[in-house]
Amino acid sequence: MAPKYKLTYFPIMGLAEPIRFLLSYGKIEFEDERCDQDKWPSVKESTPLGKVPVLEIDGKTTWQSVAICRYLAKQLGLAGANDWEDLQIDMAVDTISDLRMKVAAYAYETDEALKEKKKQSLLNETLPFMLPRLDKMVKENGGYFANGKLSWADLYFAAIPINFMMGFDITKDYSNLSALKNTVCEIPAIKEWISKRPKTER
Repeated sequence: MAPKYKLTYFPIMGLAEPIRFLLSYGKIEFEDERCDQDKWPSVKESTPLGKVPVLEIDGKTTWQSVAICRYLAKQLGLAGANDWEDLQIDMAVDTISDLRMKVAAYAYETDEALKEKKKQSLLNETLPFMLPRLDKMVKENGGYFANGKLSWADLYFAAIPINFMMGFDITKDYSNLSALKNTVCEIPAIKEWISKRPKTER
């Protein structure tokens, strides 16, 4: 009997969307529990570290979004063929995560003056520095982030809602990144997920 999966997160894309992409890619049915602010205090108490996402697999709770993605990738054939290939994928994912954290620091800032300062830093320093390097990485790997083939790093990049947090498509001037995102989003199982997922803010 196939394992039962239950994913718990907020009613947004956020850190859970790469997990949803991977589960969808594998055509794995899962319960997609979206916890609103009213329900969060009780849910928080039930999680191992007071954070989400958490993924229950046959009743066993797992946490840490990247660790969950890495586990699912191994199950779905989206990890590396050896330790060296896994290292290439992990480097790509960690770099994407670094970018996401900088964007999130801006997106969730509540002080308007500080938020504007962070925005200008992103537009004038972070994005111009990181995006050409990420674009080059994809170009040098034949249209993918690592090892010249589709991996969970590609799904992670396409799923993490950096565009939503920034308010524009950060890949629009970077043809390799844009093409990769389109490639992932046109995978039939992922395209189906995108078409049916709840409309979210970010």
